[in-house]
Amino acid sequence: MSATTHASNELPDNPLRQLTLDQLRQRTSEKWRRYDPDVLPLWVAEMDVRLAEPIAKAVTDAIAAGDTGYPSGTGYAEAVAAFAAERWHWTDLEPDRVRTVPDIMLGVVEMLKAVTGPGDAIVVNSPVYPPFHLFPVFNDRRVIEAPLGADQRIDFAALAAAFELALGRGGRAAYLLCHPHNPTGTVHTRSELERVARLAADYGVRVVADEAHAPLVAPGTRFVPYLTVAGGEAGLALTSAAKAWNLPGLRGAVAMAGTDARADLARMPEKMAVSISHLGSIAHTAAFREGGPWLDALLAGLDENRRLLADLLADRLPDVRYRPEPGTYLAWLDCRALGLGDDPAAVFMEKGRVALNSGLPFGTGGAGHVRLNYATSPEILAEAVDRMAAAL
Repeated sequence: MSATTHASNELPDNPLRQLTLDQLRQRTSEKWRRYDPDVLPLWVAEMDVRLAEPIAKAVTDAIAAGDTGYPSGTGYAEAVAAFAAERWHWTDLEPDRVRTVPDIMLGVVEMLKAVTGPGDAIVVNSPVYPPFHLFPVFNDRRVIEAPLGADQRIDFAALAAAFELALGRGGRAAYLLCHPHNPTGTVHTRSELERVARLAADYGVRVVADEAHAPLVAPGTRFVPYLTVAGGEAGLALTSAAKAWNLPGLRGAVAMAGTDARADLARMPEKMAVSISHLGSIAHTAAFREGGPWLDALLAGLDENRRLLADLLADRLPDVRYRPEPGTYLAWLDCRALGLGDDPAAVFMEKGRVALNSGLPFGTGGAGHVRLNYATSPEILAEAVDRMAAAL
């Protein structure tokens, strides 16, 4: 069976409608245990879904067989390549350009080590996933922001200025591209990615693309892997099944190299490849090979929730600005007109008992914003917006 077909030619039931709030509160993951039981948690990137059946079967079969040893083989890389060919029309991802890593951000760190040195600069598009600010600093790299434009897309004048600043004292620089972008959900177009590649080549800046949310792009919007664009041959990228199939507890990811970046990939420590969880590798491989029907049902449910959230905000919180984007299950909400200060998430927590991500750790452009995870049931989503409105 292909990654996008289903035996009955029908989508499975909406995965976001299969669990009640009481069932979710029995979970022991961070999302459901950080806050008191009366809080609705719509913050960290965990989805309120059951495990897709092919993944559950692959993992439980491995446990039943005692197959819990060290990871081996290229199954994960082959599954990603097959998925990329079918979903993204990427047909030349050879196995020698793919390596497993324990997770996306550890892979990012090793890639940045391969193409920059201590004291070099890493350019990021803020507001952006907070570890983009933290992990480079932990490894003696400087972070330089190239803020997004008002339309939540790459501002190429700001990007060029950041490249100039990054290289102003000599040394090397890298551009850590979030694609699709977290927290805005923006999906970069082919023309934008080609422009990124040209600009990076002109300045001699290496591009590392975090494509963790790539499988989550909504129907009707095409995801273009960075390494497929013209000029991307020396680029590096990472992807994973963790976000799209809700597998953060079964860690794993793959690092990928452009055709001229194999040597950079080879410089990554061998320990990275063998540090992936064996059960994680099994789960991620099953997701990419057999999880297509479940993913399609999820994408349809997320599209419904995206529209529902827009309607709920327009009705209950009309001063909150929300620009629905097709790239993930995260909503970036501009709450500045509410007069709640730089950290409205704190107000919604204290007065509404809704846990959201504060915009402040996302860098420039984050003040007065919150990030909301709408990968939950429509009922929980509606209750959360009602509570946010009541908090005012």
